Amino acid sequence: MSEEGSRVDMHVKVLDDGVVERSKARGIDVLVYAPHFERLPTIRQRAERHSDGELLVVPAREIFAEAWRERKHVLAIGLDDPVPDFVTLEGAMDELRRQDAAAVVPHPEFLSVGMSRHDVRRYADVVDAVEVYNLKHWPHHTRRARQIAESVEKPTFASSYAHMRRTVGEAWTEFDRAIDDEQDLIEALREGAPRDVHCRSGVEYSLASAAEFAHLGWENSWKKVDRILLSGREPTHPRHEAYDGRFDDVAVY
Repeated sequence: MSEEGSRVDMHVKVLDDGVVERSKARGIDVLVYAPHFERLPTIRQRAERHSDGELLVVPAREIFAEAWRERKHVLAIGLDDPVPDFVTLEGAMDELRRQDAAAVVPHPEFLSVGMSRHDVRRYADVVDAVEVYNLKHWPHHTRRARQIAESVEKPTFASSYAHMRRTVGEAWTEFDRAIDDEQDLIEALREGAPRDVHCRSGVEYSLASAAEFAHLGWENSWKKVDRILLSGREPTHPRHEAYDGRFDDVAVY
């Protein structure tokens, strides 16, 4: 952490020793780790294992609300109890409200996976920030995301949205304060703490950005959908026994 503040890569999907090393080399102080289809206790254990005096890894959940073709992603930080995927957006937001978790909107209106301007406005009491940039964005995605954030008067953030090790730390949000633990980040988000968004530039950055966008093919493949939706045994399926039926009334599968 610098004297001026803390650099936070607000959304990454990968975490191992190589990711930690790369983050430090990029000057990142905090990683928000939210892998797909992993339950909160597992995420917390990994985050704690890879945190040290130089890098804080904050556990989070990117919840896939609604059905696969209409899914709306919500990034939750500070959950006490696990929340599954593929529940209604209303059900997800009610649960985040109940747990008093920080909620931010990744990639709004991006392809078929982002919350809409209407969604953000409807749940303005829950949403703490709107993402305006990540490495999967093309320029028009960034312009639209900024317009959405401005229209609902919400603070902004950027992230690498890294699904691959090489892209971690290529974009970040720099807060004006020290963020030494999970609660510090939650408070910075809730209070709308001053921040700036940044990304790297150059050939290496351009290649990393292109690689992340190309990764969308796997992200949206039906092979992956079948694995997640049809078995009913995946860790974040709403009818998994771990949730003890708590989300049956808002499950969409």
